[in-house]
Amino acid sequence: MNITLLLRFVAVAEELHFPRAAHALGIPLASLYTSIDKLEDEVGSTLVTRDKPTRLTPAGTLLLADAKRMIAEAPAPAAKPRTSGGGKAKASKGKGRAPIVKGQPKPYKKRQGR
Repeated sequence: MNITLLLRFVAVAEELHFPRAAHALGIPLASLYTSIDKLEDEVGSTLVTRDKPTRLTPAGTLLLADAKRMIAEAPAPAAKPRTSGGGKAKASKGKGRAPIVKGQPKPYKKRQGR
């Protein structure tokens, strides 16, 4: 089972509210629904009732304990490679004009009205 799916399921199980769980995870609500659907397809049964009082089904309650154990036993994610702070020097994008031509319209350009 995918650890990400399990993390999302645990968040829904703890909140018992899909929008709050999505906000806590920092993901869109549609992604959370899709993740739970994928996990339910993988398990083969409904884990969460989506009626007004969101509740865990008996299968969801059993999976919750296993999911927490699997998350605790999972290895830590690999650290992202750190890049140096420097980089390529960027050329000016023409934000300024030379002092000699300031105030004059650019050649071959129509002057913009206000």
